[in-house]
Parts: sequence; structure tokens; C-alpha cells
Amino acid sequence: MDPRIHKILKKEEDRQATTIELIASENFASQSVRDLCSTVFTNKYAEGYPGNRYYNGCEHMDEIETLAQQLVQQLYGVQYSNVQPHSGANANTAVYQAFLEPGDKILGMDLVSGGHLSHGAKVNQSGKVYNAVHYGVDENGWIDYKQVADIAAQEKPKMIIAGASAYPRQIDWAAFREIADSVGAFLLVDMSHYSGLIAGGAYDSPAKYADVITSTTHKTLRGPRGGMILWNNPEYTRRINSAVFPGTQGGPLMNIIAAKAQCFAEALDPKFSVYAKQVITNAQAMCKEFATAGIKTLTNGTDSHIILIDLSNKNISGQQAADLLEQHGITVNKNGIPNDPRSFKETSGIRIGTAAETSRSSATAEYNLEWFGDLAVRISQIINVL
Repeated sequence: MDPRIHKILKKEEDRQATTIELIASENFASQSVRDLCSTVFTNKYAEGYPGNRYYNGCEHMDEIETLAQQLVQQLYGVQYSNVQPHSGANANTAVYQAFLEPGDKILGMDLVSGGHLSHGAKVNQSGKVYNAVHYGVDENGWIDYKQVADIAAQEKPKMIIAGASAYPRQIDWAAFREIADSVGAFLLVDMSHYSGLIAGGAYDSPAKYADVITSTTHKTLRGPRGGMILWNNPEYTRRINSAVFPGTQGGPLMNIIAAKAQCFAEALDPKFSVYAKQVITNAQAMCKEFATAGIKTLTNGTDSHIILIDLSNKNISGQQAADLLEQHGITVNKNGIPNDPRSFKETSGIRIGTAAETSRSSATAEYNLEWFGDLAVRISQIINVL
């Protein structure tokens, strides 16, 4: 290895080994998942799908991709899947291309309320190609489903997007299905943040409500960085597959698909359910200590791995808090709050996630609620200094 590259690698290995990782969109993949990312699968072009490739020599590419599909379909109880998207955003882009025309109206959660860039943000192609309107959350951070229904009734979107990047509570998938049906809209669920919790039975599944589901594979699911698309209607298969390839991507990353297969297999292990439930238990233990310390959390708690801390009543911005915590060896990210008085660059909140540290503790069989509670006390003390 080039010594310059090796030096940077070692520094990052040291950083991860010595830092408490509380970024909600990150996790620690298993050694097997990481090993598969660097196998000879990376050497092979495999444009197309199993049984219908452009290149010769794809027999084993067909095997590994088919296995990944079988495993993920078993994991989430769906009939069809596409495991080729390079990311969650790519998965969303493909679904938009499959079911929408440029200029069609989409309704998703506002970025400042906890939505994702690819749910129609103006700075993203989803907000440039399509006519995006948004719903938000109330002043306490909760989704107001009546507001969503009212906006849908007024705007008549062709597609409604359920799912979030920074929403701590259980999303009512059935309510979104009812709203979509009331206006004849297609329902896309982006479960990227919650997919591992759903796989482990710790968070309600959208499988019987959504027309199509998208997700990343690297957050709570604890796989390689990548995306996937799931559905049950056979009439969607050709549209979705052609929207991924050749519509929005070229050759699939077969090494990553192999690693996805491994993470799906790991998530089917009963031990994964223990991990998923513990992720939420640990987050709730932290929320309890934050409340005791006078630290406000949006929605006054969590049903997931996500905790949103409101710093609007503190003499510190989200950016300052994140930087200060990093100086103390704790990594979080700044996050906006409803009606945030500060700029998007500064923010008045931080987002915390418990999945990564739960993975790290589960690797040594040390599920320690007291440790997470003590960590919340430590974070509170650091924040309350200013």
C-alpha cells in the first residue's frame, strides 16, 4: 500500500477506535461485511441482471446477486427486490424515474423538519426535476398527520414519500397509506434510518402499506454503504429494474452486493433482533438522563435509535455543541429544530444515534444500560458548561 494512503488509513482506524460514535446514520459493519467489500467480486463487470448480463463470465455474479435478493426478501417479507442501487439516494432517484414524469408533484418531509435531501429538497435533483411540496412537524417535533392529509388534499401529489432522516418516533405507515389512497397517490417509504430496527422486529414495518420501499444498507442495518428497493407488485418489476439499469446506473458494484448479502444473512440471525431492541432501549435510557439533566429532547423521547436535542434555550448552537463534544471524544452532528432561530449552518440542535455504540458493545456481549445513561450525563455536563 502506498505509505501516504496507509498513514491516513491508520489515523482513521485510530479515530474510530478511540471515539464514541453517536452519529445516527453510521454503524460498525462486521469483519465479514468489510472483507467482502475487498474481494475479487470488485474485478467483475456485471451490467444487467441475473440471467441477463451484457458481459460474459457472470455465472457467480448471478449467484451472489440472486442470493442477496432471496435473503433481503425473506428478511422483510416482500416478493421482489433490487439490490443494485449504489446508495439510498440512487434508490429514490430510480423509483422517481420509474413512476414519475419531470414536473410531477411529490410530497415529502421538509428537510428542516427531518426529511432527506432526496425527498424533494430544492438543492437536490429531486427538487429540481419534480414539483416538490412538503409537510413538516409541529413545534414539539411530532408529525401532524392531519396536516399531512390537508396538504395532500390541497396539492394532489402524484407521489407521497414517508420516511425521515431525523425523526425519532415511530412513523405511522398506515396513516400515510390512508392519506395516499385519499388522493390517489403512490406511496414510497424510505426506511433508510429504520431498516435495521425493522429487520430486528423493534420498529413497525411498512411492507404491507407501501407501494415501494427504499433503504440504505449501512445505517441500523449494519451493512456496507449502499441501497436497495423492495416491492410486492409484479407489475412494478420491469419499471423499477430498468430505472436502476440502464436508467440511472451502469455496472453494479458486485463486491458491495456480496457484502449486502452477508449483512442480510446476519440480520436474519436471532441475535440481530436482540441488537435492534437494545438500540432503542439504549436511546431511551439516554433520553431519561437528558430529561433529568434539563436537556430538552424533541418529542420528549424516542421510539428509535434517534435522539434530537433542542438547544434553543442554551447559550450554544448545534455546531458549537457538536464541535465541543468532538473535542471530548464524542461524535454527533448538528441538526435543525422546528422554527429554528439559527441558520442551517449553525442550527439549534444536535442529532444523536445509539446504533453504532450498541453494535460495538454487542460485539463484546456487553449490553450496559448504565454506560449509555452515564454517557448522556457526560454529554449534558459538557453542553451545560456554556
